[in-house]
Amino acid sequence: MPRWLPAFLLLILVLPAWVLPAWAQPAPEASTGRQEKAEALAERQMVVAAHPLAAEAGLAMLRQGGTALDAAVAVQMMLTLVEPQSSGIGGGALLLYWDNANKKIHAYDGRETAPAAARPQRFLKPDGTPLPFREAVPSGLSTGVPGAVAALHLAHQAHGKLPWASLPAPAITAAEQGFTVTPRLAGLLAREQRLRQEPAAAALYYPGGEPLKAGTVLRNPALAASLRRVASDGAAALQHGPLAETMLAALAARGSDMTAADLAGYQAKSRAPLCGTFRLYKLCGFGPPSSGGVAVLQILKLIEQLDPSPAPGLAIADLHRLVEASRLAFADRNLYLADSDFVPVPLAGLLDPGYLAERAKLVRMDASLGMAQPGEPPGRRGQRPGLWLHDGPPGTSHVSIVDAWGNAVSMTTTIEDAFGARLLVGGFLLNNQLTDFSFLPSLDGRPVANRVEAGKRPRSSMAPFVVFDPQGALLGVLGSPGGSQIIGYVAQSLLLLIDKGLGPQAAVSMPHIGSRNGPTEIEHGADPAWAEGLARLGHRSQSLEMTSGLHVIWRRTGAGAGQWAGGADPRREGVALGD
Repeated sequence: MPRWLPAFLLLILVLPAWVLPAWAQPAPEASTGRQEKAEALAERQMVVAAHPLAAEAGLAMLRQGGTALDAAVAVQMMLTLVEPQSSGIGGGALLLYWDNANKKIHAYDGRETAPAAARPQRFLKPDGTPLPFREAVPSGLSTGVPGAVAALHLAHQAHGKLPWASLPAPAITAAEQGFTVTPRLAGLLAREQRLRQEPAAAALYYPGGEPLKAGTVLRNPALAASLRRVASDGAAALQHGPLAETMLAALAARGSDMTAADLAGYQAKSRAPLCGTFRLYKLCGFGPPSSGGVAVLQILKLIEQLDPSPAPGLAIADLHRLVEASRLAFADRNLYLADSDFVPVPLAGLLDPGYLAERAKLVRMDASLGMAQPGEPPGRRGQRPGLWLHDGPPGTSHVSIVDAWGNAVSMTTTIEDAFGARLLVGGFLLNNQLTDFSFLPSLDGRPVANRVEAGKRPRSSMAPFVVFDPQGALLGVLGSPGGSQIIGYVAQSLLLLIDKGLGPQAAVSMPHIGSRNGPTEIEHGADPAWAEGLARLGHRSQSLEMTSGLHVIWRRTGAGAGQWAGGADPRREGVALGD
């Protein structure tokens, strides 16, 4: 490795995206227009998902007497068909389930794993420099063992009421009869170049060599056949038999080292949820391999230290606190977080009240930190594990569900990049999740926490959350796609919901602001006064598209108390539906 490379790589952690080298520039799911939406209300049950057909499929399961988990399975199967750029059965998911009868929250990890043959140098060229991201994605090396179906199947065994075999039915019907291509899908297909070079995908999405137009009816009989196998065999459909063999053959042709043993050996995991408090509320998210839960909780706890008595309205001081807390959280996240089955993560130390109180003292209300340094949390063992230097793009979706029994699902699901690895098998796209690992295995002689290792799950920023009121009752569920910006999207929404009293639709519609320990990122279209006010505090701001997909369900208080209110992000095509 050239002697200058470690210092250069450390520098790019704080540079704006437009000056990053090509290997570090994943293309996000593009903005395809804003659709203002009204807040939805429901008395008993609600589904918020990224496509109307997906929300309808979930609500149909609830109306048949199913649980929130039953509905989540139906939603995921439908998203595979109608939102192929974002998630599907060829990807992974992190799922939180609130069991209201037993007053217990469960966390199901369906994150993809690296094949047994994977080594830390997986994404290095012969000269030791990182492979360009756009070369890595379709190389065959990028696909991890899919886990979304396995996680849903494991959770269904514990929390489902309807037969598993019945849950993919709406998606199977839509795949056979066809669905209407939306403007968002049409726009993303038109922008995409690599997908049209893959024969099966080209035949489905680019008939005659042209991308599908909005309003076209698209049928996907191959996916219907795959979903029938999933309906009959559950997670085993992707781990053994004809569909698994077809996946392996397609991957091998791309240079993948995934084997039948890798597929057969995959296991979704039941993990302990990561819970903390903010104000008088209990918030539960996901721990490693996700960095999302701990980073969101750090941001909120730092703000609690800095702003013990929040005032109504959103002032420049509120924005400054949010951005500075985000810098501190990302500094720790970038250093310490990875798959805790492989790397010692000082999780308790990162959320230790004394540690966070000391970190909060670094924030000045009259000047920005600029770039924060990582801290020394209690419980850190041995050498620091090292920085990871690659953040995946937002090819992801989020699902929020509450059922008539008061159970709830918060699930973030992904194939990583928009259209994943650009490899269509059985009518669905395979993920490129392994590019969420650091391309560099070490930096300055220190191992990188998020290095590639056999069987390891790549670090995630997904941040599904379940929120409880001061009396311990379910208050809401939320989450978002958006790559590493998920953390800021979710933290800001929780602040708006809890501290500022906004309803869910108003909260998700608010322009975004945050920092990943680099520039202060402000969404295009935000009030110019934000940038002007923060500039006086020394913030270096960057205006950019911030294509979140926040989906929130929140219990109303005051007028309409007890009703569920739903908010669907206006930046995408999601809807909130309920009874």
